[in-house]
Amino acid sequence: MVGAEAPPRRLIIISGLSGSGKSVALATLEDSGFYCIDNLPVALLEAFGGHIAATGGEMQYAVGIDARNRLEALERIPDILEGLEQQGLAAEIVFLDAEDATLLKRFSETRRRHPLSNGDTPLAEAIVGERKLLMPVQARADMTINTTHTTLHELRTLIRDRLTHTPTQLSVQLMSFGYKHGTPTDADFVFDSRCLPNPHWQPELRPHTGRDEPVRRFLAQSPLVERYSRQLAEFMDDWLPVFERENRSYLTVAVGCTGGQHRSVYLIEALADHLRRADLTVTIRHRELP
Repeated sequence: MVGAEAPPRRLIIISGLSGSGKSVALATLEDSGFYCIDNLPVALLEAFGGHIAATGGEMQYAVGIDARNRLEALERIPDILEGLEQQGLAAEIVFLDAEDATLLKRFSETRRRHPLSNGDTPLAEAIVGERKLLMPVQARADMTINTTHTTLHELRTLIRDRLTHTPTQLSVQLMSFGYKHGTPTDADFVFDSRCLPNPHWQPELRPHTGRDEPVRRFLAQSPLVERYSRQLAEFMDDWLPVFERENRSYLTVAVGCTGGQHRSVYLIEALADHLRRADLTVTIRHRELP
C-alpha cells in the first residue's frame, strides 16, 4: 500500500543462565533464517542496532548476551532498548532460566566450565553470582522460558513456535503441569484445577490423558468442570485485550492439577480451542506428557 508505514526491524536478544539453553535457542533462530551473533558485548548493542537500522532487506536478527558483561553495562539495558526503539527497531528480550539444581546437573554431565567459575569460585557460587548479575536483563524480559523440565527438542520447538513468526498480535502459550513436579516459574497466570473431579481415581481412566476421549467425556459431564472451563475462557476474553493494548507480545497461561495428566490437560485443550476461534496465536505445551 502506498504510504503505508514499514514494520520495524526485528531484533531478538537471547540471554539467561549458562546451561539454560541459550545456544540452542540461538541455533534454532539461525536455522530459521535469523542473522545471529553470540556473546555480543552490551557496549556494542547500540552500534549493532544502528547497523541493522541502516541495512535494507527483510532479515531478522538475534544476539546472545551473557554474564561476561560488566554489571554497569547490563544495568544500561533499559536505556539501550529505548535507543534501539528510537532507531526503528522492535527489540525484545527472551530470558532462559532453570533451577540451580538442574544447572549443576547439566554442568556436571557435560563437564563444561561455567564462565564465572574458577579456582576460587565453585560452580554453585558462580550460578548464584550469574543470577544476580543478570537481574537487570531478566527484569526487562518480554518472555521468560524456564527449561528445568524442558528437553532440547521441546526447547527448539518452543523457540520456533513462539519466535520465528513476526509478531503482529499477542502470542499466548498455554501450559498444563502437575503440582507434584513443581509450579512453573515462567507463567504469567497460574490456575489450580485440583478442586475438580479427578479421573485418576477411576481405574479405567488412569492410563489415559486429558486428550483422550474417555477422560474428556468424564470431565465434560461434570457441572463443576464446565463452570471452571467457561469462567477461565471468560477471564481470558476480558484480560487478553488489556495485555495486547499494553503492547505485550507474549503471555503464558498455566493450568495445574496433581499429576499434570488429566484435568489440566483437558482444560488447556478446551481453552486453546476457545482462543483459536478468536484468531489468537496459540501454542500448547503439556509439560508432564511425553
